Amino acid sequence: MDKIHIEMKDIVVEFPGIKALKGVSFSTSGGLIHALVGANGAGKSTLMSVLSGRYTHYTGQIKIDGKDVEIRSPSDAKKLGLEIVYQEVDTALIPYLSVAENVMFNNMVNTMTNKVISWSNIKKEAKKHLDRLNINLDLKAHVETLTLAQKQMVLIARCLAANCRLLILDEPTAPLSNSETKELFRVVRELANDGLAIIFISHRLAELYEICSYITVMRDGMNVTAYELTREIPQNKIVEQMLGRSYDDAYLKQKIDIGDVLLEVNGLTQKENKVHNINFYVRSGEIVGIAGLVGAGKTELCKTLFGALEAKSGEIKLKGNIVNCKTPYHAVKSGFALVPEERRKEGVLITDPLYNNISIASLDKYCNSLKVVNVKKEKSVADEFILDLGIKTPSNDKVVALLSGGNQQKVVLAKWLNTEASIYIFDEPTKGIDVGAKQDMYALIERLASTGKGAIYATCEFNEILSICDRIYVMYDGEIVKELLPKDTNEKELLFYCTGGK
Repeated sequence: MDKIHIEMKDIVVEFPGIKALKGVSFSTSGGLIHALVGANGAGKSTLMSVLSGRYTHYTGQIKIDGKDVEIRSPSDAKKLGLEIVYQEVDTALIPYLSVAENVMFNNMVNTMTNKVISWSNIKKEAKKHLDRLNINLDLKAHVETLTLAQKQMVLIARCLAANCRLLILDEPTAPLSNSETKELFRVVRELANDGLAIIFISHRLAELYEICSYITVMRDGMNVTAYELTREIPQNKIVEQMLGRSYDDAYLKQKIDIGDVLLEVNGLTQKENKVHNINFYVRSGEIVGIAGLVGAGKTELCKTLFGALEAKSGEIKLKGNIVNCKTPYHAVKSGFALVPEERRKEGVLITDPLYNNISIASLDKYCNSLKVVNVKKEKSVADEFILDLGIKTPSNDKVVALLSGGNQQKVVLAKWLNTEASIYIFDEPTKGIDVGAKQDMYALIERLASTGKGAIYATCEFNEILSICDRIYVMYDGEIVKELLPKDTNEKELLFYCTGGK
């Protein structure tokens, strides 16, 4: 394969009320694994959306192999061999089609002129591209039955089937376990060795030292710097370049008075046994951690508490009263709020304006006797939350899809702050957000706790759970296996229990 060389010069992208890219330049070549980093809203995804043909109203110059090119549609990008795999892999796949059909989807839609499809050829070609990744999947299996890591591999194989020369991976490790991440890194290295150019976007800076050879840092829609990435470059230097200020990664937890038991869970078992015999409690003003690796049952526990998954048995008490959260509606009415892991899929109405998202869980407050919504009041309250939470947006009617990941997460939180919730459930709340936004999230959660609310903080990021939580429950294989105090434990012990240690 001929190695691609790509140059972007003085790229400008504007949306109503905001200049997302302000003359950005970027270059990379085949065989390189090139890290692209920046705080939420820095312009990383916007720049890559130009390259993939998603944003077509850019100005500036793009050259491939020294020749000027115009990328004014996704099909233009594909013809040039430019492919992107977004973080939300489910949105790019057709769940009810087979693995083979999803791998060969673009070819079937764009290049097949015959009305009769040769299914044997479809399977043969799909297997060839999966074999190149050394991935063994049942070609007949529906994609909806696969794990997130397997779905990601199907998308990468789809890119290879389209004669990809440059592959953009947007937060590819965010939903993956440690073993799945290692497998992804193996695949990425092999593709780079074959001559592909790889652009790797991630907020997990420690990973970049392991996989990337070059790094470009962006801030506020502009270039900051680009250099070869070596172990000698301290991580804090990259963070400070991203944020434009000095940064201390040690988070100092507030001292918050902890009151009486607010939430009590006894013998909770989910209908399909994804979590079973769960016993724990949360006190007023307390932040309780649920630590566990991917697949341990953290998300299933959060959704069962919130009524999104059906409970088979057990008892939930809030403020001493038994509550029956058989649906999310009942959970919200009882005083529960859930900030879900998949915020774009489950936490926000992605194509709706910001003010609609903030009011959606408490619409009664905005309706008159005829159930007509007072939009002026919606917008006024939204402006208060935008100011209070520091949501970066030009206006309250900005479509949420156009906000950065960290700001989308703040919109989800604003939605629940706008209700009368007593228990806030956070499932991987810092997934896909930058280090600065993480500390903002910690501060917001602590502020909630200081008002007497209870918080459940479920994550596989052990450093976070040790920084912010008052107590920690460890989950393994759908059960709580250990209760620990942050001051008496460390990441090594958490990993021991998270992997089934006795």
